[in-house]
Order: sequence, then C-alpha cells, then structure tokens
Amino acid sequence: MIFLKRNTPRWIIFTIDVGICFVSISLAYLLRFNFRIPYNVYSSLVFVIPFVLFVRALSFIISRTYAGIVRYTGTKDAERIFIVVLSGTAFFIVADFINYFFIGETFIIPHSIIVIDFLATVFAMTAMRLLVKTLFLEFNNPKLRKTNIIIYGTDQFGITTKRTLDQDMFTNYNVVAFIEDTNQKAHKKLEGVTIYDTKELERILKKHKIEHLIISKDAVSSSTKNELIEICLDYDVQVLTVPPIKEWINGELSFNQIKQVKIEELLERDPIVLDKNKIRQDVLNQVVLVTGAAGSIGSEIVKQLKRFNPKKIILFDQAESPLYDIELDLQEGHNFTNFEVVIGDVTNEERVNNVFETYQPSLVYHAAAYKHVPMMENNPTEAIRANVLGTKLMADLSTKHMVKKFVMVSTDKAVNPTNIMGASKRLAEIYIQSLNRISKTNFITTRFGNVLGSNGSVIPRFKKQIENGGPVTVTHPEVTRYFMTIPEACQLVLEACAMGKGGEIFIFDMGNSVKIVDLAKKMIRLSGLTLGKDIQLNFTGLRPGEKLYEELLNDKENTLPTHHSQIMIARIYEYDYSYVTNNIDRLIQLINIQDNFQLVKLMKEIVPEFKSKNSIYEQLDLM
Repeated sequence: MIFLKRNTPRWIIFTIDVGICFVSISLAYLLRFNFRIPYNVYSSLVFVIPFVLFVRALSFIISRTYAGIVRYTGTKDAERIFIVVLSGTAFFIVADFINYFFIGETFIIPHSIIVIDFLATVFAMTAMRLLVKTLFLEFNNPKLRKTNIIIYGTDQFGITTKRTLDQDMFTNYNVVAFIEDTNQKAHKKLEGVTIYDTKELERILKKHKIEHLIISKDAVSSSTKNELIEICLDYDVQVLTVPPIKEWINGELSFNQIKQVKIEELLERDPIVLDKNKIRQDVLNQVVLVTGAAGSIGSEIVKQLKRFNPKKIILFDQAESPLYDIELDLQEGHNFTNFEVVIGDVTNEERVNNVFETYQPSLVYHAAAYKHVPMMENNPTEAIRANVLGTKLMADLSTKHMVKKFVMVSTDKAVNPTNIMGASKRLAEIYIQSLNRISKTNFITTRFGNVLGSNGSVIPRFKKQIENGGPVTVTHPEVTRYFMTIPEACQLVLEACAMGKGGEIFIFDMGNSVKIVDLAKKMIRLSGLTLGKDIQLNFTGLRPGEKLYEELLNDKENTLPTHHSQIMIARIYEYDYSYVTNNIDRLIQLINIQDNFQLVKLMKEIVPEFKSKNSIYEQLDLM
C-alpha cells in the first residue's frame, strides 16, 4: 500500500483531498434531494462542482494541509483541517449572498448543501488520515510482535506516555492496562485501555505476559514506587520511568526519554521538609565559601545554596576539570552566575588566607576531604594532611577572619573508627569542636553515612560492572551500609547549619541499613539480567580498614532530639582545646617524617576508640 511507505508524495495527498471534496459535494446534493436531483439543479452542477473544487484546492495550497506526515496525524492536524474547510465554507456562503443581492437573486449553492458538504469534508479528510495512521502503525508493528506493557498513572503523564508509544514507529509496545491508586477509575476505559486498581497488579502480571511497567506520574511516593518495583521484580518485569516534564524536549515526551528505573529511586525516602525561612536568614545576601565544591557533596551544596539568594558563592577545589564542569552546569543548566571559581588546596595556608581576605566569606561549608577507606589505609600521611591539617587551616582562618558559621561535612565512619579515614575525620571533628569553645565562629559538624551515586561509591561501581557484563564484586555477603541520596544529605546539612549554635555534632537519620549483596542483586534484576545466567556475583573479601556493619547513628541513648525528626545531636565527650591542639600539632609534624606506624600510633592515642580492622595496624592495638 502506497500510504504505508515511509514518504508518500505530497501531490498524492493533495489529489486524494480534492477527491474527497468531490465526493462530499456530490454526496451533499444526493442527501439534500433524497437521491433524486431535479433537472434544473442537476444542470447547475456543471458550474458548482468545479467552483467548489477550485476553492477547496486553493485553500489547501495556501494552508498546505497536504504537507503533514499522515502517519503522525494528531489533534493539531485535525484542527487545521477544520479551520481550512470552515474558511472555504464561509467563502461559499459569502459568494451565495453576493450572487443573491447583486446578480440574480438566487443562491449558487443551497445553504443546507453547504452545511452537509462542510461536515462530510471535515469528517472524511480527518478519517482518511487517522485510517492511514492506524494502518501504518499496524503494518509496521504487527500485534504478534508487540511487547505488552502496563502504564502506572492515568493523568496527563500516563496519556502522553501511551500516545508517545503509539506514535513512535520504532517501538513495538502494546499497552495492556493502566493502573491507578484509586479504585474510583477502576475498570473504566482510557484511550481504549482498561484502568485497574494498583492492588490488581499482581493478578494482571499472572494473567498476561508483561515485559515492562512504565511509571508515568508527576509525583509518586517512595513507598508506592518501592511496592510496585518489588512486585514487578518478582515477575521478571522490567520497570521504566518517565522523566519530569521539565526534562522533556521542547515540552514533548519522546520514547528515548523513557529510562530504566534507577536503584537510587528504590532507596530514596519521601522529600525532606526544610525550614526554608531559617535557611534563607542564614544565607540571604551572604558570601558563602564551599570547599570541595567540585565533589559530589560540595557541588550539591552549591546548587542547594543558590536557591536562597546568597550574595556570592565561592567554589574552592583543587580539581580543575570537575570545577570547570560545575561552572558550566551552573551557568547553562541552572542559569546561575553569582559565583566565583577558585582553584586551590585547603592545606595551602597562603592560598586559603588569600581567599578569605579577597572574598571575606561569612559562612563556610567545608566538604573537602579524602574519603576512600582502602586508599587512606595505605596513605595515612595524606589522610592526615587533607582531613586534619586541611580542616585545621580552614577552621583557624575562619576564626581569624571572623566567619559567622563553619560547617564541616563528616562521616559515620568517624564513629568508633576502624580505619585511617574514619579516624582522621574524627580528629577533625575533635579539633573544630574544641576550637568552638574559644572562638567567636560557630563551628558545626554534620555526620552521615554513604551517599547514593557519589564519586567512587558502590552504586556507580556496580553500574559499570553490569554494563561491562560482570562480574559484580561484593566484599562480603554480610556487609551492610546506610545510604542517603546526595540532595537529601545536602538539604539536611543546610538545615543543621541553620539550627546550629556552635559545638554540635549533628547526625542524620539514615533509615534502615542495606545489605550490599541485596543491593547488587536488585541492580542486576533492574537491568533485566538474570543472576548466575547473564551475569555473575563474586565475593572479594573485606578491604583494609573495612568493617561489616556501620555504627547505628540514631541510637537514642547517645543522641539528643532536635525540632527536625531526621536530625539529632550526638552526645560526645568534648576535649580541652589546649590538649587537642598540642596533639594535633604533633600529628601534623609527623607528616614530613613519613613514618606510617608512628603516625597511626599517635592517632590511636588521641582517639582511643580507634581500633583497626582488617589492617596491618591491628598490631598497634595489642601493644
């Protein structure tokens, strides 16, 4: 069939449209006179029909109704046909009145025939296009080759998703059902497809061979999303998701934008309720310095801060390329230019002092740090240089330059540390907490666990391993961790800063711990692969400094509540500043000696709860 070719010539569409007009005007006369056209009327058709076809053809040429791609016919095409045919019909009526009043006191075309012709022409032209579109879709996507899917959501997102699938000639999806949370719509039809209650999902999956479920809703609670995905995974159904409308290209959804659901979406919790007014009071018209601004946490803190109209944000980091990337992202992706990018090292006192003197920040977010446990276990002097010396310099210069608040981003690994990285962060905590007692700057510590999707975290590693065909490697079958999304963690950092008075160590409610092996298995299943068949899972053993379980941060016996249910204050022994600074100075002096055992031994003296695990430094705990 010619219409089912990829590109039907426009002259053919034009010819068919004119042919439809011929049939419509002829049919209008037949219907008007009950298929018995009087002779005097019949003789006038020699003039009327060419006149009608000429006007219709001219209007089609002017409006280019024939130029649209028929197989993609939509409401806009039907609207154009309606307007063009209506314009021609209006011309006939005007011509009728001109002929009646100025020429022969007769109508060229009876008004009843004009109305019938208008309705028949609009209907036939639209119906022809829809018929060709339907035949094209069926011709290119036969029913037998279609993949069954379910769409979750019956609002505009769900409807748009179905239409996108229907119109995309390269997809072979057949929408079997819509599902919705409310049973008010249950068993009604939408776009010719039955709507079911979400509770019926399992029954539908048992009845039909479903390949995909597409989550297509503006807002879905984390609990609902998790419930849907868990059911689908049990039936080997791959879950896809539609991006927010702001990410649609030119306001339209394309099939290529429908992506696999991410593991982060399974682990995320409901949105955090922030005290935005209090945060705005802290940030509004202030110069804010963010160290480690090119990292996962630092860059997100910058993005969160810009919403509260700071006077200027100073992005400070030593990583040149990532700094350039976030500079472009802020300018082009977020339309934000009220910032300065400064390259430098937090351990370079002259450089950091120059930043304070030049920009005079009143608020400092210190996110710069080394964080990889095995690497720091093998390089303890660098852990002390970056995490302890770097923090000490930033804190001391913040005091010198009269900074109002200094917020340090710490880690749950500082709780009863078993590795160099965690111990170095605990030392940094101890220093700024003791400094707070003698400084006019309010020093605040925020402490949380693993962050989903951060640079070097387990999830990007698993994703890469899965993309490469495996194997996926997990250190130990029993290892568990607490997780939090990057935006969630940074929002809580801002909230803690706003409520902090100085000296507090704020800890965040990380929810339930997650077994890493279960996380890996779920990521494999979300990718549509079968463990043991398509991809393998290997255990590599705990790395130096790692422990099986992280400490439970929200232990009520060791914390005090705040007005925010997800933020608590740790009840921790506070050290005397003179004792701390003397020992920290001794520790920093050992950096140049490069004697790892002597350095770690002093760390254990300052932080007595530091007990090494799976490390060469365990022997120091026996001395």
